[in-house]
Amino acid sequence: MFSTTADFSNWFADRCRAHEYLVSRVPLDRLDGWRFERSTGNLVHRSGRFFSVEGLDVRGAGREVDAWQQPIIVQPEYGILGILVKRFHGVPHFLLQAKMEPGNVNLVQLSPTVQATKSNYTRVHGGKPVPYLEHFIAPHRGRVLHDALQSEQASWFLGKRNRNMVIETDEDVELLDDFCWLSAEQIGELLGVDNLVNMDTRTVLSGATPFRRTGPAHGDGTFRQALDRAWRPDAEPFHDTARLLSWFTDAKCRSSLVRQRLPLAQVRGWSRTDGTIAQDEGKHFTVIGVDVRASSREVGSWSQVMLQPRSEGVIAFLARTVNGVMHLLVQARTETGAGDLIELAPTVHCQPANYPLGGARPRFLEEVLTAPPERIRFESVHSEEGGRFYHAQNRYMLVEAGDDFPTDVPESYAWMTLRQLTEFVRYGNYLNVEARSLLTFLTFADLDASVPQAA
Repeated sequence: MFSTTADFSNWFADRCRAHEYLVSRVPLDRLDGWRFERSTGNLVHRSGRFFSVEGLDVRGAGREVDAWQQPIIVQPEYGILGILVKRFHGVPHFLLQAKMEPGNVNLVQLSPTVQATKSNYTRVHGGKPVPYLEHFIAPHRGRVLHDALQSEQASWFLGKRNRNMVIETDEDVELLDDFCWLSAEQIGELLGVDNLVNMDTRTVLSGATPFRRTGPAHGDGTFRQALDRAWRPDAEPFHDTARLLSWFTDAKCRSSLVRQRLPLAQVRGWSRTDGTIAQDEGKHFTVIGVDVRASSREVGSWSQVMLQPRSEGVIAFLARTVNGVMHLLVQARTETGAGDLIELAPTVHCQPANYPLGGARPRFLEEVLTAPPERIRFESVHSEEGGRFYHAQNRYMLVEAGDDFPTDVPESYAWMTLRQLTEFVRYGNYLNVEARSLLTFLTFADLDASVPQAA
């Protein structure tokens, strides 16, 4: 446990220096252990496990572009993302790990207690056991606080889900070198630091809202008061939960999305060039190969395929006060690879560089990009899943809309409170991973401190 943020920073710097890491780009056709299947052109691992990269044909998406083809990661097995909680002097603390992932821009970030695919924790790679795994395998040795199968980036994964778990223990827990205990308040402070708390930690913490930041209000303004009211059970929402469930079900029934797997070699608009697979117009992402050396991991070296986005994304909720309660504008969004096709997403969820000025652009993108500084209540840049995505970063934002912003919104959008989003996140197949990350920021982070000019 750390008395100050400086103590944590010193510990984290020591852990980063304690290990040797090296990530090198390698052409896909020379990547050890991986090959292009002769019959399909799919990228597969020689073990037949881990994951593959295949092709996907998408039609009827109902987005700015209605149909396309793309490479996509197929990883059918579930992994475990688990955080262990223990009370010290009555204060809950979360056990997090300083973990290297080859795709992280800064290599080492704070990950959950356990972050492992089934291939990892069943040791297909022949490596060392996953620490603390015993707390998350049935029969559980502690009290289950949250346990749900949650989707991951459905633009890049097909049907990918991981088991998100929060387990509270009363046992004595040996503290290994790369692990630390952090309170909710400390985590909230660290969430305001770019590229420090990784995606897997953020998605698990979205299910840990009973431990949310409950200290004194960060400001005396009406925004902060409305945000605090959004958590109260007696707060009056714009729509009750039954109405929201009906709206979401209707969005699923309206979906016209048709998707079909196809051989990677047949994907139109993408080409193998210079040892990569790239989109012909230079948009979206590139499929690359890397060699990895990491002295702190269960296996010290490996090679793998990764997706590298071509530009930074923007993930943002528009927020406004309704009936004295802060509401977020939530989108029922077509998700290419999601199991149920539609998930609850932030107001804006895109890579702006893919939508040039003068063309069709995502709804409400301009309201976010042109918001004056005093309307930006949270802003921080964070990495996405560093085990599969190389230098994938999104700018996460909470933008306050003015009182003149309409409450009457398009049919694929609805106003929801934080408390209502928390109810939905308890179950799988509702909130997408980007919405869960933003929910964690709004639950734990000091919103005023994250954007000094808005204080």
